[in-house]
Amino acid sequence: MEPMKPMEPMKPMEPMPAMEKWWPDELGHASSSGSQNGVRYAFFPDKQRLLIEEHGNLRTYASGDHQINGVSQQQSHGHSLAFTSQSGIVNLDELEQV
Repeated sequence: MEPMKPMEPMKPMEPMPAMEKWWPDELGHASSSGSQNGVRYAFFPDKQRLLIEEHGNLRTYASGDHQINGVSQQQSHGHSLAFTSQSGIVNLDELEQV
């Protein structure tokens, strides 16, 4: 039986590509963004805005004091979006569309 050969050193990993920017420049940098089931969202705390893009339609919401950091979708009874903030769950229909 031959002795085991030493392992090769690990090669550096390539960084993950950044998500493509799809929002207007005037909103600046999104603190959180993502997509799920064909719906994209981006949150801009400095502007207190939440953007939702679905089927090519872009909607803007006033986020108020919420610091959005996550999203979930309910699939039953149609689909509805809910976001996680420092105050807990925020349903999209609780935010004012602007």
